[in-house]
Amino acid sequence: MTLIEARDVTFAYDSRPVLRDVSLTVRRGEVISLLGPNGSGKSTLLKVLLGLLRPARGSVRLKGTEIGRIDPRAVARQIAYVPQSHRGAFSYKVIDVVLMGRLPHKPFFFSYSGKDRDIAHEKMARLSIAHLAERPYTELSGGERQLTLIARAMTQGAEIFVLDEPATGLDYGNQLRLLEEIIKLAREGYTFIKSTHSPEHAFWLGDRSVMMKDGAVIGDGRTASVVTNESLFALYQARVSVVRINGSFRVCVPHAIDSHTKMTVTGEEEKIVFLPLTL
Repeated sequence: MTLIEARDVTFAYDSRPVLRDVSLTVRRGEVISLLGPNGSGKSTLLKVLLGLLRPARGSVRLKGTEIGRIDPRAVARQIAYVPQSHRGAFSYKVIDVVLMGRLPHKPFFFSYSGKDRDIAHEKMARLSIAHLAERPYTELSGGERQLTLIARAMTQGAEIFVLDEPATGLDYGNQLRLLEEIIKLAREGYTFIKSTHSPEHAFWLGDRSVMMKDGAVIGDGRTASVVTNESLFALYQARVSVVRINGSFRVCVPHAIDSHTKMTVTGEEEKIVFLPLTL
């Protein structure tokens, strides 16, 4: 089932074009990695898909209806947004941040019900952060904040998650934990659109990748087919080799490393391969 359809979308900040005739279809259960260099239009496209920005030309439809014609609260019940970074201006407790996901379901003057709190606690337990409930949000690590925002998105009741470079600034372990949670949730039927700078993250998540450059889509399809030596050079002007590990898993090895060898204690030559965080 098609959930989101963007067709021939063009967008500009003032007179500076940022998106150029972008078309994208998002189907239920997909995990889409949006790859591209800085300034390629990834974040702007995500905001257009969310209905936060209105395209100058083209259309975005949510389940067949023009997104600009849908009440924002109704959109929020279907699409949840996890920003690139979020520190929070106030020392809300983590449980209070997660409960904010229930706002699209509440009237203007409200108090959270027992059901709301049960939903919030359930989602926190699902992400193994129940022990953080009473902690001030501003005191969390980067990984804990990202998991809190995903718990808020789940509490929101949305089936579509839009994540803008969610692993930015996270350490090795928290990147792993975040990607693992995305995979688990995708297996449960949630849909993800995630921007990233990391081809390895796209390989880890599998499914589908969309490559953007200069505001246009230059590749869209199965990650293993789209993310290649040639396409990565076209995006980043970086020479790498996409190498298979154990016959299936793919990693990106810079040419300078790929061509380097060392001698082992047995005297045999062994190629140096830097394994990514995702193994």
